[in-house]
Amino acid sequence: MLAHAPRTSLADAAADSIRNEISAGRWAIGARIPIEPQLAQLLGVSRGTVREAVKTLVSRGLLEVRQGSGTYVRSGYDPSASLQKMRLASLRDQFEVRRALEVEAARLAAVRHTSRDLRRLHTLLDKRGVPEAGDDGAGFIERDLAFHLAIVDISGNLALAETCRFITGYIKETIASTMGTSLPEPDEAAHRAIVEAIASRDPERAATAVRNFMAPMLNMLALGTA
Repeated sequence: MLAHAPRTSLADAAADSIRNEISAGRWAIGARIPIEPQLAQLLGVSRGTVREAVKTLVSRGLLEVRQGSGTYVRSGYDPSASLQKMRLASLRDQFEVRRALEVEAARLAAVRHTSRDLRRLHTLLDKRGVPEAGDDGAGFIERDLAFHLAIVDISGNLALAETCRFITGYIKETIASTMGTSLPEPDEAAHRAIVEAIASRDPERAATAVRNFMAPMLNMLALGTA
């Protein structure tokens, strides 16, 4: 018997109850969960609340609705909890993770890039520093992120690319943290040094360029002066 959801935040509580069943292994991956009326009775909520809870878990990738068949368990892992924990991590921790990902991306990009990839990086880098009308800083963050994610794509490692996109929101936060604070924003020369290192096809040079790029920010964070 599932635990009845409390009367506050019913849809969220119902989603939590369903997720707990999945995490505990009582509903295995690939299994069909009880139909809507049964879930409503088990959880002690309305069918509308169940629909909202299922919609939430579908958006998180835990459930999959198959028209005419039912709702099935797609995954036992909810990434939202991990993402929330990452957002609670210190800024230094966030930058260290970003450095680790981007160092490996640059190493692989140095080996696997094409001439077309290099043209793309140069184009994105040229656009990065050009302000747009009404740009309040958000536009700059998007352009900067597009440049860094392009390097990840050029790495040719799908798992690495998806990992970076999974934490895109928190990568945006690390970029935003260098704006209007004492953290140094890497200049255009530091960005171009990464592109030149990738173009050299020397993976160690590319890795070093990214480490040098991140060093001023991490050093300041380590000293606690940011």
